[in-house]
Amino acid sequence: MNGGTDTTARLWRNARLTTFDPNRPGMGTVERGAIAVRDGRIAFAGPEADVPAALRALEPIDCEGRWITPGLIDGHTHLVHAGNRANEFEMRLEGASYEEIARAGGGIVSSVTALRAASEEELVAQSLPRLDALMAEGVTTIEIKSGYGLDRENEMKALRAARKLGELRDVSIRTTFLGAHALPAEMNGDKTAYIDKVVSDMLPAIAAEGLADAVDGFCEGIAFSPAEIARVFDAARNLGLPVKLHADQLSNLEGAALAAAYGALSADHLEYTDAAGARAMARAGTVAVILPGAFYFIRETKKPPIALFREHGVKMAVATDNNPGTSPLTSLLLTMNMAATLFGMTVEECLAGTTREAARALGLVDEVGTLETGKWADFVLWDIGQPAELVYRMGFNPLYRRVRRGR
Repeated sequence: MNGGTDTTARLWRNARLTTFDPNRPGMGTVERGAIAVRDGRIAFAGPEADVPAALRALEPIDCEGRWITPGLIDGHTHLVHAGNRANEFEMRLEGASYEEIARAGGGIVSSVTALRAASEEELVAQSLPRLDALMAEGVTTIEIKSGYGLDRENEMKALRAARKLGELRDVSIRTTFLGAHALPAEMNGDKTAYIDKVVSDMLPAIAAEGLADAVDGFCEGIAFSPAEIARVFDAARNLGLPVKLHADQLSNLEGAALAAAYGALSADHLEYTDAAGARAMARAGTVAVILPGAFYFIRETKKPPIALFREHGVKMAVATDNNPGTSPLTSLLLTMNMAATLFGMTVEECLAGTTREAARALGLVDEVGTLETGKWADFVLWDIGQPAELVYRMGFNPLYRRVRRGR
């Protein structure tokens, strides 16, 4: 780096670590810990007394007893969008349901109109403040879905805008193609013909340009059936792309089981998932991504079956679901509080859900999400007395320093 000089070579010492190293109990806490970094990766993370002699000569940084966690990961967002849907928020306050708004031409389709009218540059400009808000709370990796273009040109435009955000900011971006999100108006209700376009037109072009790291779909009565989603997943598998699924949010179409059958990285929302779905996810290693922002914002009453996921050993991630219509949320810290207060998730589950398990849901657990030797040096220093404060507080940001790739 920089002509042979490793600008990341440092020893972050006098720290308290929440490593989430699975080889350590609980949250992997290390009192009086240290992290050694070389070439942007962790060379050591553990008790300061155990730092190898070869690493003790690195430039020291005194963390003054602060807590360090892995960099936060927001594993489910629709961050690239145009405009907002505050008018629908008003409608909802007056009693309109999610489905009523969608069937009246609102919902996802209204965001499609706005995105199609925006240039790639405008999408980037509108999305940057949302990204900056998340980064300011310690986010170092974020997933961004398409799904508001619903044709090849505009889906690719959205994915290019998402990639551009990663060039303009010091953050890791994972992009997900969500062509099977809603039916655009020009299809006149013909879902079969639209899925034909997703499978034979959009997906091959997006894969050829390397614009997507994964493929997603919305399996719901107001969106697409399990059979239609299966066609998309078959095409994704043929192209070597992993899959994810918006599943069981408004009803139980056995989306969780469908996702598991395809070895999906994650199934997301899951309010109506049953025991069979939880068992299938556990067998497949499919992560449950819990999205309390959408539950809160559209005033749902059916909670995701957290106890079932615990019982069957399903890993759980927590994400903002940032989007203009049902979760205009740009605080992962507040999201953790919501997951705890609304769904009864523990502090450990919330913090693991925005670090290690979020990384697992993106297929990145071998690279980020824990403080372990060999992983990228993505971590956050916090001005807190105990990790529970990151879940307990509302509207308060205790971030002291955000480090990505050792910088």
